Amino acid sequence: MAKNSKLTGNMLIAQSGGPTVVINQSLIGAVLEAKKHKEIKKIYGSLHGILGILNENFIDLGKESKATLEAVANTPSSALGSVRKKPTPEDCAKIFQVMQKYDVRYFFYIGGNDSAETTHIINEEARKAGYEFRCFHICKTIDNDLRENDHTPGFGSGAKFVASAFMGDNLDNRALPGVKINVVMGRHAGFLTAASALARVYPDDGPHLVYLPERPFDMDRFLADVKTVNEKYGRCVVAVSEGISDAEGTAIAAKFTKEVDAHGNVQLSGSGALGDLLADQVKAKLQIKRVRADTFGYLQRSFPGVVSAVDAKEARLAGQAAVKFANGGKFANGSTAIKRKPGKSYRTWIERTELKNVAKETRHMPDEFINAEGNNVTAAFIRYAAPIVGPLPPVGRFKGVKVKKIG
Repeated sequence: MAKNSKLTGNMLIAQSGGPTVVINQSLIGAVLEAKKHKEIKKIYGSLHGILGILNENFIDLGKESKATLEAVANTPSSALGSVRKKPTPEDCAKIFQVMQKYDVRYFFYIGGNDSAETTHIINEEARKAGYEFRCFHICKTIDNDLRENDHTPGFGSGAKFVASAFMGDNLDNRALPGVKINVVMGRHAGFLTAASALARVYPDDGPHLVYLPERPFDMDRFLADVKTVNEKYGRCVVAVSEGISDAEGTAIAAKFTKEVDAHGNVQLSGSGALGDLLADQVKAKLQIKRVRADTFGYLQRSFPGVVSAVDAKEARLAGQAAVKFANGGKFANGSTAIKRKPGKSYRTWIERTELKNVAKETRHMPDEFINAEGNNVTAAFIRYAAPIVGPLPPVGRFKGVKVKKIG
């Protein structure tokens, strides 16, 4: 819905879904941009997403100093707290009452596809109620699965953590050979798991095998792959997405848990069941003694000190852009989307897209990023992800010149 005039009132901003290393960059980017616009009066922050709105649990972000805002921007995780709650029609009615009470005319929700769906629901209910305000979703998710986006804020830093962790794990595995399996976040999209491939420096570096939810997972094929790699290198490092599924589309990990969140998603993170299952199969079927498995779980979301500079910059720009779009007088609602110029040079910009374009539904790894066997990534993916993640720590290796035995 287009608007031809600006709107005066207060602003409310909140964060939702899984935290990221750079989500506060978007938050502070939006707050600092809002301070530049005279139409926006007070700037409220809702604690724990829409739950904070329902409980009128706000803080005055306009009262915070520039130094505090910048310190928060460089701090991982959701500074306002997060939530996983899908609003009911009754919730929406109360949300509008609260917004009217506080004269909120600008609402920004930072999150992933479920958060975009929530923003869309709130916007539609506001439209039906005739309540005029600006409703914008600010893109975020380490899963990198938002439609309309080349990539999303949070992915670059999450991917840098994954690549760094695999780099270290590969070195560990080279020192004490065996089979090592790491389970990485990624329900429907394998971008984060695929980022493990950025850890490779030398030809024999792991991960040697990469399994993504975009391809059916077959246990027999997996065991054959591990056996082949182990026979070739005397060791094997494996990256597995938590969302890998069988030929029928059932997530392997879902067979071990029935817990679901407010949006109906089966809880896949926070359990080592998948890694243990795969490790047990390798031990039992391949007779390999040293087999280990780790589940990265929530570590990859808010790890301090492992930040992609590109990710941090783009996250802040996404927050700034949302406020500019909302206050520009042209749009009443929408979502920010990162676009990328084709070609060898890395250039991006932020566009406004319709909320319905990003709400709920997700995108997947393109076929060109996955090898024909379905157990690795291609050079095309490396070219795509490398500039988003940025440089990784350098590693070295002896040339291995043998000393002749004496005598």
